[in-house]
Amino acid sequence: MAGKYIDDFEVGQVDHSPGRTITETEVVTYSWISGDTNPMHTDAEHAKKTPIGQRLAHGTLCLSVCTGLSARIGQLDGTAIAALGIDEWKFVKPVFIGDTVTLRTTVVTARISSTKPDRGVLVRRMDLLNQDGDVVQTGLMTTLVKSRLADAS
Repeated sequence: MAGKYIDDFEVGQVDHSPGRTITETEVVTYSWISGDTNPMHTDAEHAKKTPIGQRLAHGTLCLSVCTGLSARIGQLDGTAIAALGIDEWKFVKPVFIGDTVTLRTTVVTARISSTKPDRGVLVRRMDLLNQDGDVVQTGLMTTLVKSRLADAS
């Protein structure tokens, strides 16, 4: 699936990703890669004794999953130029090993650059949802995206 140009996005447009289950292997691997070996992620016996009662996935692992689920939607395949920022990100609820998450994206703004009309800035609200439909993470992702003018020549 070819990605959309900035010209193709409409404010308010909503898209949904397929689901993905967060596995123990992912949490353990992320602990190793990131160096975050907090026992809330790595020690089942410790986690049982906490108010949450079980291990949870790293918040930043789930943020990374958001970018992957966004890629699975295919909106920006071949048209994204660069990530420009993540703003107002909130970790609303925990994500546990075995939870299945999906991503809902909503276009907040999509504008062609006035100084470089071959590109534009896309801002999307990213809502990571668990299997119960609860928002577990939310925030804004801003991406620099090609306009149709970029490929017109």
